Amino acid sequence: MRDKHTSGAPWRNFYGRIKGKGLRDSQERYLAEDLGKLAPSGVTWDENPDRNLADLTTWFGDDRDVWLEVGFGGGEHMVHQAANNPDVGIIGCEPYINGVAMLLGKIRDAGVENVKVHAGDARDMMDVLPENSISRAFLLYPDPWPKKKHHRRRFVTPEHLEPLAKVLKSGAIFRVATDIEDYVRQTLEQVLASGEFDWLAEGPDDWRKSWDDWISTRYELKALREGRTPHYLTFRKR
Repeated sequence: MRDKHTSGAPWRNFYGRIKGKGLRDSQERYLAEDLGKLAPSGVTWDENPDRNLADLTTWFGDDRDVWLEVGFGGGEHMVHQAANNPDVGIIGCEPYINGVAMLLGKIRDAGVENVKVHAGDARDMMDVLPENSISRAFLLYPDPWPKKKHHRRRFVTPEHLEPLAKVLKSGAIFRVATDIEDYVRQTLEQVLASGEFDWLAEGPDDWRKSWDDWISTRYELKALREGRTPHYLTFRKR
């Protein structure tokens, strides 16, 4: 599938679902009433190297630490982190509009105000983020693309890891959670091969046990019901 964000803009390939089953009336209302207020402006793919970069101080009102969640699914983790870290700004990227609608409902229920929601490709967000601007990044239960011929579509490839490394601060933490063993293999191979990250594991428990501030997502609960084992990988940007 291809995604074109603005008239006249260049094409960027995007693989994955944009919309699923019909939305409930409440979810349609969340999208109509809330997404515009929470969506950061100016996030489109632009090959112009002189394009304007995002002003995160304007987005969040001050120079706070900013975290990035790539593919927030139904939004459980993002809202959990926003509620527990009110002094941090959290940007979530998700092209699946049903997930965006679910997140917006959770934001309303939790009353969190330190979030920005990009209903689109995370690559577009990384295009406009300044270098060395993000203090923490999350990749939680990403699309596994199980067929070998589709492994190049996974997020843990240079196409995504290189821009991610650029926007992360030195010392920033990058967390990856997945229940797919082959995704663990590719993550370790590609992230460490980039030369930009150190894996912080010192023993098996470091990737078998969830983080202290973790909340299980709907995808993890489904994986556990089906007998798959979650893995939790923690990297630090050099």
